Amino acid sequence: MDFTVIIPARYASTRFPGKALAEIAGKPMIVHVAEHAAASGAQKVLVATDHPEIAAAAARHGFKAVMTAAGHASGTER
Repeated sequence: MDFTVIIPARYASTRFPGKALAEIAGKPMIVHVAEHAAASGAQKVLVATDHPEIAAAAARHGFKAVMTAAGHASGTER
C-alpha cells in the first residue's frame, strides 16, 4: 500500500517551545520522528512546519519540509 506521512511540527509550542529541535541521542526530535515514519514503509515523509530551523534540520537529514503559515490553530490545519 502506498501512503505518505505528513508530520506537523510547530516551533512555538506553549508547553515546550522548540520541542521539535530538542536533541535526543545527538539528533533533533523531528528527525527521530521522520526516521520512524520512513521505517513504516511510507513512500514519502514530509515535515510541515512554520519555522525555518525545523525545515533546515529535516533537510540536513534528508527529509523534505514544507513551510506552512504560523497562524494555524492545530497540526491538523497545518
